[in-house]
Amino acid sequence: MLCLGIESTAHTFACSVIKQSRPKFYPNILSDVRDTFRAPEGSGIHPREAARHHASVAIDVLKKSLELSRINFKDLDLIAYSAGPGLGPCLRIGAVIARSISSFYNIKLIPINHALGHIELGMSLTKSKDSLVLLVSGGHTMILVFNNSSWRVVGETLDITLGQLLDQFGRHLGLASPCGAEIERLAHKSSKNYIALPYTIKGNDVTLSGILSAAKRLISTNRYPVEDICYSIQQTAFAMITEAVERALSATEKKELLLVGGVSANKELSHMLNLACQRHKVKFNSCPISFAGDNGAQIAWTAILSYLKTRNSIDISESFVNQSWRVDSVNVTWRRN
Repeated sequence: MLCLGIESTAHTFACSVIKQSRPKFYPNILSDVRDTFRAPEGSGIHPREAARHHASVAIDVLKKSLELSRINFKDLDLIAYSAGPGLGPCLRIGAVIARSISSFYNIKLIPINHALGHIELGMSLTKSKDSLVLLVSGGHTMILVFNNSSWRVVGETLDITLGQLLDQFGRHLGLASPCGAEIERLAHKSSKNYIALPYTIKGNDVTLSGILSAAKRLISTNRYPVEDICYSIQQTAFAMITEAVERALSATEKKELLLVGGVSANKELSHMLNLACQRHKVKFNSCPISFAGDNGAQIAWTAILSYLKTRNSIDISESFVNQSWRVDSVNVTWRRN
């Protein structure tokens, strides 16, 4: 079975072709092509500008993905697109392209939840079985556990996400989104002088906006090096999330932790979570860095999992995008407790 996955939720437009052949139930990624919108320095992602970028690069990304996989449209069994959550104008670009290909070549069409894609690809690539999942990205900060045919949220951010914290502080420094990698680089250069920042955790939930406001005030005082402030942001936010994860591990008694999402590429976050897993005698898995960020493979693979179980696709007239599509509202029929 061959599936083309189209990802367009935010700053990245991506296409990937995945082949699934039994009995090996593992994603054979034939191509993975991405093109990322780069905002001006000090600016965030403007939805309309990102959508224009996606429209301008879509044909080239699509062509290259098919060329690398050595197939053509007529070979495809499925076409999947990220239907949400995400930025409306960006989502619509991917949806329009998927509908057009589906209609012209009569290929089955499947809408996929972006967050679910991160989880399912991460589970497969790491061969995780029954994990507590931490999803951290620009759009999500969630602790999830699978129960009764869906991923249940047992902890999350109550305000901004971890990715938004890093991006918004980075933009305050004059950096261009996404800023996580540069914040990590600056933190690594720090003298490890920790500056106290608001530490707010409520059960398994965290709030991160207090850290952002306090860090911005510190910049305005010129009392501390930027590197030390970046280091302190990471240490505070990551410690809060690690504490929430430890509580969730104790409550759920899971023996695996899986880290997915774009921020999972941060080495310090992985280090802190790994230490927590060692304390709890829990296996720590992290999605490979090459697939931590947004990609078409996560969309294609999740579509294959769904279709093999349900044989369901949708008519073009029923296709949709949903900017606020919660992952815990998706019925995951192919996974068992």
